[in-house]
Amino acid sequence: MNIQEVIQTKVIEAVASIYNISLPTVEFQPTRKDFEGDITLVVFPMLRYVKGNPEQIGIQIGSYLERELNEVQGFNVIKGFLNLVISDSYYTKFFNSIKDDYSYGRKHEQESNAVLVEYSSPNTNKPLHLGHIRNNLLGYSVAEILKANGNKVYKTQIINDRGIHICKSMLAWQMFGNGETPQSTGLKGDKLTGLYYVKFDQVYKKEVQDLIASGMDKIQAEREAPMLLKAQKMLRKWEAGDSEVVSLWKKMNGWVYDGFDKTYANLGVDFDKLYYESETYLLGKDVIAEGIENGIFYIKEDGSVWIDLTDEGLDEKIVLRADGTAVYMTQDIGTAIQRVKDFPDIGGMVYTVGNEQDYHFKVLFLILKKLGYSWAEHLYHLSYGMVDLPEGKMKSREGTVVDADDLIDEMTNTAAKISQELGKLDDYSEEEKQKLYRIIGLGALKYYILKVDPKKRILFNPEESVDFQGNTGPFIQYTYARIQSILRKANLSANDLLNPLKKDLELHAKEKELIKLLEIYPETVQLAAENYSPALIANYSYDLVKEFNSFYQQVSILGESEEAIRIFRVQLAKKVGEVIKSAFQLLGIEVPVRM
Repeated sequence: MNIQEVIQTKVIEAVASIYNISLPTVEFQPTRKDFEGDITLVVFPMLRYVKGNPEQIGIQIGSYLERELNEVQGFNVIKGFLNLVISDSYYTKFFNSIKDDYSYGRKHEQESNAVLVEYSSPNTNKPLHLGHIRNNLLGYSVAEILKANGNKVYKTQIINDRGIHICKSMLAWQMFGNGETPQSTGLKGDKLTGLYYVKFDQVYKKEVQDLIASGMDKIQAEREAPMLLKAQKMLRKWEAGDSEVVSLWKKMNGWVYDGFDKTYANLGVDFDKLYYESETYLLGKDVIAEGIENGIFYIKEDGSVWIDLTDEGLDEKIVLRADGTAVYMTQDIGTAIQRVKDFPDIGGMVYTVGNEQDYHFKVLFLILKKLGYSWAEHLYHLSYGMVDLPEGKMKSREGTVVDADDLIDEMTNTAAKISQELGKLDDYSEEEKQKLYRIIGLGALKYYILKVDPKKRILFNPEESVDFQGNTGPFIQYTYARIQSILRKANLSANDLLNPLKKDLELHAKEKELIKLLEIYPETVQLAAENYSPALIANYSYDLVKEFNSFYQQVSILGESEEAIRIFRVQLAKKVGEVIKSAFQLLGIEVPVRM
């Protein structure tokens, strides 16, 4: 048990002893910097159970804890807040227990606790863009955090490889491509395909304008523009299995997959299983048929199938068209069921999808519950806000998106520019410099996005993210590199690093603050897993680094004359470095040993 759990048990015991009342919960918070203490017990919530003056209640509980717990060596009460002073010996004992634990903060995997995490899920008509980057970084990080919390995790995506948008790229390439390939143009396959998606939109808009100029109304013109009619015809051919169209579809999708693979590798994300919409879009129909028999769905006069969710505060939702074709809801129902068949040990799923789909997932999860699937109780929509740029919203059809590969390169170049201005890499080879620029650039990008609560919209500013001061990835990476420099200069033996800290050592206030932050790392990982929030890990990392830098500025490490204290401070720095690295691994961020 950590100190908070120990105190909680004693507080409940104290209230039972003093007031003969069973207290169900205890609320703690960190002690404010301007008060003496390490942990603060909030008395006010107790007033629902314990009647009396909150300050007097705090004094009585504080006296009990000071008498009954060796770890509590003093207390003070400010209004309804009981500030407890924890003994140095508790923190030295705690530090000895974690300093050589290289898996500190991570739980062992529990086989029966598997979760499937879906993220990325792009369309095969364009390259990945900035919005996909947030999706990928969130999904990958949540998967890693769940692993650290003891879950077995399967990473997956469903690739949207069919539909009218795919045919638009195919048609434009067929009409205007002149046989261009990724090899002949030197472009990544997803970029080349994306150019033809933009080309389709340009030609289509021109046709619509011409039809309007000839006297046709706008809605009719948009429906009857020749390019759209040709794309619709191509889609019908694909659905009918036309060999020529299917062959073109396979070829261009192959280009796109090669491009995606390179982007994923550059971004540092991976997957255990891929699903393709072309293989899943017929799933779910048999489930709909069973649901009709069981009275979950009903058939309207036109033959379409619906579910009535008005009693649940939602509305009526179509699950099958009158002609028997599936809607997205149909295939999402079928795909969820298929995934449990593919991975029988999963007890829940996380869908990383933008917040414009909030309603869709409420309906999907509710339908799966009504169908009687027990795992449907453990489905989570990792909803996130859009990413904007200073110049405004991105639009794929108009070619104004920020390409993921271009952004990664821009981040690397920005990191190079700032690093060169700082002038600390003179002894690096060119290869070492390029590797470091990439680590810093990607770290800046990932941290800037992941430090924000997923539900919030982000205004992304590349220059601001690659700042070596403040709440940024490079600032934290730089502190990690500083710690590695301290370890190299300390040049301690393995035995020195293993030496336990003396229990009677009097801690400097800054040492104590660092150990207190180290103590809450496992709890932070657990909270991040429970809330599906990498932001909790990111901001914990920043708090830890800020505290270390304050310690570094106010306390001598290598200059300390007393050997036992010097060794302890090096050990403390080493542990802080290990936790920074561990936390950043959960965010998918590398840490350099030199900067």
